This record gives sequence, structure tokens and C-alpha cells, in this order.
Amino acid sequence: MGNICRSPMAEGVFKRILHNNRKSDLIKIDSAGLIAYHAGELPDQRMRMHASNRGYHLSHISRPFSVSDFEKFDLIIGMDDANISGLKNKARSQEHLDKIKKMTDYCTGIDANEVPDPYYGGEAGFEYVIDLLEDACEGLYKDITSKPD
Repeated sequence: MGNICRSPMAEGVFKRILHNNRKSDLIKIDSAGLIAYHAGELPDQRMRMHASNRGYHLSHISRPFSVSDFEKFDLIIGMDDANISGLKNKARSQEHLDKIKKMTDYCTGIDANEVPDPYYGGEAGFEYVIDLLEDACEGLYKDITSKPD
């Protein structure tokens, strides 16, 4: 929602996957939130700490999602049903709607219906979100790299 926990973590995980597979120059990735409450801020301090413990450096600056993002990106990925609903409300065409996917649709090892927001939870919530995003981002990478150009 606010682009300070889940989505910047997903961006960090996916950027590492791209780097490790030497695809950083081929795939553009960015994260955004549905609300602008934290616009201009770094990711949540707790998320940055947990990410750092796993070797991730989160430097994304929070920004709100823009309808123009539908034109800039091939996929628009939400973390939960509320995000998906908010994204669909911003869509202006069937083409936009077709770009919207849920992150957990790409999970291969963890059975989950959403990436829960760890903001109001404890330490274990942040760790679980990172586990979930590592799984889903690997699945997403395999999905997009298995498709013909």
C-alpha cells in the first residue's frame, strides 16, 4: 500500500535474481504504492534491517503508483487482494487489466494467497515476507524467462 515494506523488498529480491542471472540490463523493475503517504521515504527501517541480514540493500524511494505505469511495464504485480482491487480500479483498459497479477501466483514452494503486510507485526512477519518474496520472485523469473520474446 505505502511502498515501504513488501514491494521494495520484492524489488530488491528480483533485482538480485536479475543480477545473478546477468539480466539486469534486460528487465526494468520498480515498485510503487497505492497511497502516497510515505512518498519520498526509504523502505521501513525494520524491513531494511531484515533485508540487510540476508544481504539485500534496499534503497528504493517510495512513490505512488501512476496510471502511466500501465504503459511503462508489462506486468503490474500486487501483494494482496486489496492491492489487486486498487490496481484494477486504476486500469483504463482491458490491456491494463491483463497486466495485473498477484505476487503469490508465482510461488513454487510456499502455499500462500497473499503477501501479508508485516508493518504492524513482529520480527517473524518480516522474515516470512522475505521468504515468501524470495520464492515468488524466483517463480516470476522462471515464468518470464521461459516465454518466447
